[in-house]
Amino acid sequence: MRHNILLSFFTLVLTLFPLALKASSYEVQDISILSVNSAITPATYDYLKHQFARMNEGSLVVLKMNTPGGLVTTTKDIITLVGKYKFPLVVWITPEGASASSAGAIIASAAHFIIMTPGSNMGAATPVGLGEDLKESDGRSKALNDLTSLVRSLNISRGRPAAPFEEMIKTAASYTDKEALNLKIIDGVVSKQTELITLLKGRTFFLQGQEQTLTFKTGFTSQEHGPTIGQKILEVLANPSTAYFLFLIGVALIYFEFQAPGGFIAGSVGVCFMILAAIAFQVLPLDWGAFGLILVGIVLFILEIFITSYGVLSFAGLSAFIMGSLFLFHGEGGFISVEYPVLFSTLAGVLLAVGVIVWYIYKDQKRQGKPENFFMPIGSLGFVMKKNQITNFYQIKVRGEIWKASSETELQIGDNVEVISIDQESLLVLIKKV
Repeated sequence: MRHNILLSFFTLVLTLFPLALKASSYEVQDISILSVNSAITPATYDYLKHQFARMNEGSLVVLKMNTPGGLVTTTKDIITLVGKYKFPLVVWITPEGASASSAGAIIASAAHFIIMTPGSNMGAATPVGLGEDLKESDGRSKALNDLTSLVRSLNISRGRPAAPFEEMIKTAASYTDKEALNLKIIDGVVSKQTELITLLKGRTFFLQGQEQTLTFKTGFTSQEHGPTIGQKILEVLANPSTAYFLFLIGVALIYFEFQAPGGFIAGSVGVCFMILAAIAFQVLPLDWGAFGLILVGIVLFILEIFITSYGVLSFAGLSAFIMGSLFLFHGEGGFISVEYPVLFSTLAGVLLAVGVIVWYIYKDQKRQGKPENFFMPIGSLGFVMKKNQITNFYQIKVRGEIWKASSETELQIGDNVEVISIDQESLLVLIKKV
């Protein structure tokens, strides 16, 4: 009797054990198509986070990718995001000529399926800074080892060979679609979405440690989800060159507003540019030391206008400006910088502007004879715009500026006048008719 019970028990166990090991089915009810066609920045993470939160169990997310790379910190955030949700992710490197370089390759290693389009490539994931390999041996080893272990862990959990991905980081290896397929690091090469679905049917994958088989429900839906307007704007602002340019324009406009007060147009536009730059700085790995150097450089340029240093202040300001610009976005988590053409053209513009101002100062001081009268319209011609009958003061327009004025003789609206002197405390100008 006991023998028969044990025999029945072992027979039941042996019958059910293969069924327990069999992969469960993941039925796709809808396909959500997302697109990343720019550098990996916090704007990319915001877009993916917003879209992932809308997915339901039974969703299949297809991420069309074409990226040159981006921030390491943002890349790790996206990888964490992928592991958080219980739906499979397909990274599709498309269209023809597209690439998943650097951060894009690392994100692809976290996907449950990797598909490539003919003529695309993936790899070159070695972190670089300022156009060169990281020079600090300790820092380089730390960054490489960290990313190498990350992609090794991700690919092992996805059931893919890890060695090719490690070579992408260690030696900046890059693979074509055919090479990647031969190395078995991708699941296929397709050029159309219908081919992609046919390729994925019946494929097994690991979702949070559990083996699943991908099936598609009859009549499943497919929909593309693009970034919102705000996310598109943030994507533009998150470009280091754009943020750098917005900041410099804002500083210049605010400076001009202080030098020619009254209109508030330059100052208002400058404040708007500064706010946009602040939004960009918030999402980029801003180095505050480098930012301080840029501010010091701007202050030194302004001091050169009022202090005769024979170019010493300008040289110091230019040096601080260049060093600050080079390392403005050189954070630990991301190795990005202002593009050199933008940097050099901006520096050329700053030097040209300083040169023009210095020339104007020299000409203006030579005409007026007093340094304290710089930017004052003494000797300039204008006309009467308005007359106050009660106080006998006038409003005149001279050099595009509106000033409060007084005159020893009676004037009428429209009379041409010349500025004789200016009270520095009250900013009241003395005029005469010409």
